Amino acid sequence: MLMVSEEVREAIAARRPVVALESTIIAHGLPRPRNLQVARELEAAVRQEGAVPATIAVLDGRPRVGLDEEQLERVADEDGIRKLGHRDLAPAVAAGVSGATTVSATALLAALAGVRVFATGGLGGVHREWTVTQDESADLGLLARTRITVVCAGVKSILDVPATLQRLETLGVAVAGYGTDRFPGFYLSDSGHAVDWRLDTPGQVAGVMRAQDALGGPGSALIVANPVPEDEQLDPAVHARVLDEALRACAAEGVTGQGVTPFLLDYLVRHTDGASLSANLAAVRGNVRLAARVAAAWAAGE
Repeated sequence: MLMVSEEVREAIAARRPVVALESTIIAHGLPRPRNLQVARELEAAVRQEGAVPATIAVLDGRPRVGLDEEQLERVADEDGIRKLGHRDLAPAVAAGVSGATTVSATALLAALAGVRVFATGGLGGVHREWTVTQDESADLGLLARTRITVVCAGVKSILDVPATLQRLETLGVAVAGYGTDRFPGFYLSDSGHAVDWRLDTPGQVAGVMRAQDALGGPGSALIVANPVPEDEQLDPAVHARVLDEALRACAAEGVTGQGVTPFLLDYLVRHTDGASLSANLAAVRGNVRLAARVAAAWAAGE
């Protein structure tokens, strides 16, 4: 059922570094044709760091770990590509549909294929006004029971960041800042909240991964929170102003459930003249490169 590309399968068998990449950013996060350009760029960045990219998606009901050029183009250009969380995988397989994988689906399929390191932009988390909506991303629960290392720029800044950090603590998911004692805020280098652990080299990250295995505890993830460089972040004052406007617009238009995140992210892109998208891509690029270095350290046993 799980289709692993020959290149990825051989790399895993030979214990060479592999980095999983999600496909939602390709199908749903960027306009055409920029989405395909970015997809190729991210895979190239992984290769430049000496690792094998494993972009993950479901095509015609078959989960695929590692896409060739034609498959990558399908995800970027084909109409009707669905957005799949891990709960959607079985229905998608049974129905024979195609879909791009979110963080939760990508992490699950990567782990099933034996890929230990995953790079993405920002995680989902606890939404604002959770006490009213009970809206929480499926990412958190999946990461609490999946042994994978996720290099990200924190959680999306439209979320309730302190509540998300508390939830990750409750779920037993380890969170470490990379080169920082602060938790990044996706578009921002600093969300305003601290982290309990700091890691400064790919070798240190790999050391935590080995300790996870040696301890033999619950199969939870390691989140490596890698901040976007300060000179590439969205201006914090602009971010605060536009996000406040976006939240009010979201409430006024009655947007709820799964529609909230895309509404807010799109609002930020449009009302920051694309600056939020630039910061997002800067974060993803940095995360992909760091993930490749972590995968290399893990594979080398450093």
